[in-house]
Amino acid sequence: MCEGVGRPEMTPAREEDVALDRPFSIQLHSARLFPPVTDHLPHLAALGYTNVEPTDLLYDDPAALRETLDESDLTALSGHFPLRLLEGDPDAACRIAEMLGMRLVVCPFVPVETRPAVTDEWRRFGDRLAAIARLLRSRGFDFAWHNHDYEFRPLQDGSLPIQHIAADPAVHLELDVAWVALAGVDPQPWLEGYSGRIAAVHVKDIAPRGSRSGEDGWADVGTGIVPWPKLWKTAVAAGASLLIAEHDNPSDFDRFARRSIDAMRTFAGMMEAEPASAAR
Repeated sequence: MCEGVGRPEMTPAREEDVALDRPFSIQLHSARLFPPVTDHLPHLAALGYTNVEPTDLLYDDPAALRETLDESDLTALSGHFPLRLLEGDPDAACRIAEMLGMRLVVCPFVPVETRPAVTDEWRRFGDRLAAIARLLRSRGFDFAWHNHDYEFRPLQDGSLPIQHIAADPAVHLELDVAWVALAGVDPQPWLEGYSGRIAAVHVKDIAPRGSRSGEDGWADVGTGIVPWPKLWKTAVAAGASLLIAEHDNPSDFDRFARRSIDAMRTFAGMMEAEPASAAR
C-alpha cells in the first residue's frame, strides 16, 4: 500500500521498545462550534485529558492561552499552524510554539485554491514542506503534515500525493486515520510503513453509512466503524507520541469528549494488559 514514491526504508519499532502510556489528548478544533473554546478546558481536565492540540484560531494571545492551560494543568505539546504562517513568518510560528510549550508543529492542510493538481506540483509542494521541516528542526521543533482524504487519492501517474508530501524523511506525519479510511484506503499499512515518522495520530471515528448525517457522518471515538483497538496498538508501535481525539462536527462537544476518553482508556488498558497476559 505504501510502495512507490516516498516510501521510507525503515525498520518498524518493536512494541516492547515503545512506551505504552501516552497523554490523553484532544484536538480543540472539535470545540470550535461551542465557543469560547477555552471555557471547555477545566472540564476536559476533569474528564482526564492532560493535553490539548490548539489551532490558529486560539493564537491571538499565546501568553493568555498558556496561562489558561496552566490553570487547568493542561499541556499543548502540538499545534496546528497554517501554511501561510509557516512559510511567511516562521519566526512568529516558533514564538507561539515556544510560548505554549509545544514540541510538534503541524501543518493541517493546503487550501483548495492553491492545492497541487498534478504530480510535479505535488513534488514541489513536498520540497516546500521539507524546507519548513528543516527550519523548524533547527529551532528545536518536530514538524508533521496532517492529512485529509485527498492525499490518498491517486494522481494520473498512479502515485499518491502523500508519497510526495513525505518524500523527504524530515517531514513526519500526523496521520488522520479516519480520513485515510474515507479515501478507501486501509490505514494500517500506512502506520506500519511510516513507522518512526508517525509523530502523532488523530483518533477519529466514522459512523455507519447513513447515520449521523447531522454530524457529517463522524462518530465519537469507539462508537463507529474504525477498528481502533487494533489501530491504537499499531500507532503506538509506529512511534506516535500523541494520540489525539477529534470530531470534525460534533452536535454535543461534552458528549464527544466524555465518550472518546472512555474509549481511549479502554484501548490503552488493552495494551497494558497484554504484557501481563504474555507473562503468565
